[in-house]
Amino acid sequence: MTHSGKKVIITGAAQGIGLGMAEKLAAEGAMVAITDINGEKAKEEAARLSNAGLKVMSYQVDCANVREIGEMVNHVYNEFGGLDILINNAGILDSAPIMEINEEIWDRMMAINLKGSFFCCQAAIPFLKMSPYPRIVNISSLAGRMGGYEAGLAYAASKGAILSLTRGMARQLAPFGITVNAICPGTCETEMIKQWTDDKISGLKDKIPLGRLASISDIAGAAAFLTGDDAAYITGISLDVNGGIFMG
Repeated sequence: MTHSGKKVIITGAAQGIGLGMAEKLAAEGAMVAITDINGEKAKEEAARLSNAGLKVMSYQVDCANVREIGEMVNHVYNEFGGLDILINNAGILDSAPIMEINEEIWDRMMAINLKGSFFCCQAAIPFLKMSPYPRIVNISSLAGRMGGYEAGLAYAASKGAILSLTRGMARQLAPFGITVNAICPGTCETEMIKQWTDDKISGLKDKIPLGRLASISDIAGAAAFLTGDDAAYITGISLDVNGGIFMG
């Protein structure tokens, strides 16, 4: 199994893309911490996967709270006896037009999507330095690459900043052997897009050369590659998984 024995933290992993990545890596032999602000859902999914014979645990954490992030990373390290992979997936989506974005929307978007990712990395770095195969993967977005079609600008700005964070960390952490990469999913079939109308989703599909939205397994497969041994010499990239809607 390609991730056998590797110790993994995935934030925002109680559902959607995060849960898909957790299932994928656990099925490949990893020990995975499903962390999420929804502690009950995280516990429920961890129990389900544990009952299926996979090595998982759950932890409730608010990724907008730096103290909680530090406590979470330390707890997982102590429980697993190490840390090899951090996947920053926790995030929120908003599609408010420019003139409807208020300070509260902007600040919450940045606190969870951007600040949370940075401080999860900061908390994990001392432990990743001790790993023989340390990996960080940040989940950005198509919106971060080109401003988005349907997502609001607060969301697009937060995900664009993730790409700068990824490149800067890749450069600064390379001397320690830590690779840092980003995945930029196109619109994916998850709970987050249920706030959109059928017409909006249909219109978006029409713009995608491959003619469909991303599946959770599409993103999970990209995460498995970037955290696996075959990607040991890849760092600082933004991997587009978007069906061809953006080719940069």
